[in-house]
Amino acid sequence: MAATLTDVAKRAGVALSTASRAFSDPDRLGPATLRKILAVAQDLGYQAPAARLVDPATDDDTTTVAVVVPDIGNPVFAAFVKAAQSQGWFRRQTVVLADTDLNPDRERDVLSHLRDKVDGIIISSPRLEAEQILALCPRIPVVLVNRQTPGTDCVIADATDGLRQTIDYLRALGHHRIAYVQGSPQSWSNDHRVTLVRELTAEAGMDLQVLGWQAETVAGGTAAAASVVATGASAVITHNDLMALGVMAGARALGVRVPEDLSVVGIDDIPVAAITHPSLTSVSVPMARMGVAAMESLERNLVERQTPRLVRMPTQLVVRQSTGPAATAAATSTGASA
Repeated sequence: MAATLTDVAKRAGVALSTASRAFSDPDRLGPATLRKILAVAQDLGYQAPAARLVDPATDDDTTTVAVVVPDIGNPVFAAFVKAAQSQGWFRRQTVVLADTDLNPDRERDVLSHLRDKVDGIIISSPRLEAEQILALCPRIPVVLVNRQTPGTDCVIADATDGLRQTIDYLRALGHHRIAYVQGSPQSWSNDHRVTLVRELTAEAGMDLQVLGWQAETVAGGTAAAASVVATGASAVITHNDLMALGVMAGARALGVRVPEDLSVVGIDDIPVAAITHPSLTSVSVPMARMGVAAMESLERNLVERQTPRLVRMPTQLVVRQSTGPAATAAATSTGASA
């Protein structure tokens, strides 16, 4: 088997990026380090690929990375993009942004357009299946965010801890019937979260009503509010914070008080969650950290294709004013204190 750059880096005792510079930008290395890497490469029989182009006017590496998101209007994706762009600047990369408007057909068109124009692609919360994405982009590194497959690097928000904390908290507040408002049927995160909520409520002996798919927007949550109230649930969890804000607005229009009559929990912990009235209890998803991790994963594959890896990011419940004791529990407590 032919030697790889990873083999050279390990034998020389240097980082993979340092070994790469020995062939693409040797002037950035000290003479002793450069000699050691080249000697190891020669000893292993490593053949370096053609160097990346450098713009002589700026002396900058021309690596271009595309970051594809489903909805830049959602603050959670804005945080992801900001972190990715910051990493790109640090790594002297050009970051191109594409918004697919939550549309799998547009996502397909975007990938078909970008695949021959960039060096690598990061796709956050894609609507296409992983196999479709990899078939569309066979020649460049791809990192998937919030979609899991063994075929490429993936970065996912593991909702297990955050949702377990949520169910434990709601049960402690006396809630026994929970509603869950789903997001898009093309969303990996939606399937992941619904599966977890089913398992966790079953373990807790709670009644769960999973409602139909809705647009992952404030309007989608508002549309779901009547269905939530009709279930008789005393608490609801929504696919994301925007939908939770919509449910709160829709519940108020129906004369349902939050949290006195209905506790509401979102997922993402977007900045506005802390300043709504009432402030929104939410499961915090570390999208900025995921943006950094996705860029790091892509970088290691831009140097040389690596064995695919899965990066899991934990989640955490953030309790605010939109959750409170279940109505029956609150009445019991008031009566006891009286």
